[in-house]
Amino acid sequence: MTQNEPSALVYLVDDEFAVRDSLTLLIESTGQSIRSFDCAADFLQSYNPALPGCLLLDVRMPIMDGLELQEELTKRDISIPIIFISGNADIPDSARAFRAGAVDFLEKPFDSEVLLARIAEAIKKDIEHRRKLVEKRKLQERLNYLTEREKEVLCLIVSSYSNKEAAKALDISKRTIDIHRAHIMEKMQAENIAELIMMAMQCEVLGRNLH
Repeated sequence: MTQNEPSALVYLVDDEFAVRDSLTLLIESTGQSIRSFDCAADFLQSYNPALPGCLLLDVRMPIMDGLELQEELTKRDISIPIIFISGNADIPDSARAFRAGAVDFLEKPFDSEVLLARIAEAIKKDIEHRRKLVEKRKLQERLNYLTEREKEVLCLIVSSYSNKEAAKALDISKRTIDIHRAHIMEKMQAENIAELIMMAMQCEVLGRNLH
């Protein structure tokens, strides 16, 4: 998927019509879809979480400014990449934006090529983030099919216990551990122990109570 695919969408929130108009023309000239809003409230009502994309966000706006909108998105668990654009922001503003997860902070007037490159990077980041979430959900579904005993064995495996050590820890036979381990590998669709450990790390199994 590339930045020019219609399924990716750039959102622009800026209270200045001239800025919205010029940026819309610039971004549409690349074939990229864009929706612009003059206030944060309209954006929040129109945001579609099903589509990958990024948000171009002005810092200084009436009612709800860009930094406040960023905070609201965090509260709503919306993780769209944000590129701040500002004509009069100061260092504390940019520091606050980055601490809250902004991917970039560009001062007006900015270079068009730089902005387009940042947008492409932000969309790529969002697509990758979404791909990882889908993969994690698939792994979590497989994990949910494990029995309680298999989950116990998995936790020991990813904690580097040998089959013998796991058998002793759970007070069962090594043969039983072998059987559980084979079932775990099959249910998790892991080719080897290294892949199983990577899957467990993605599901944050280490140090976690799976009961």
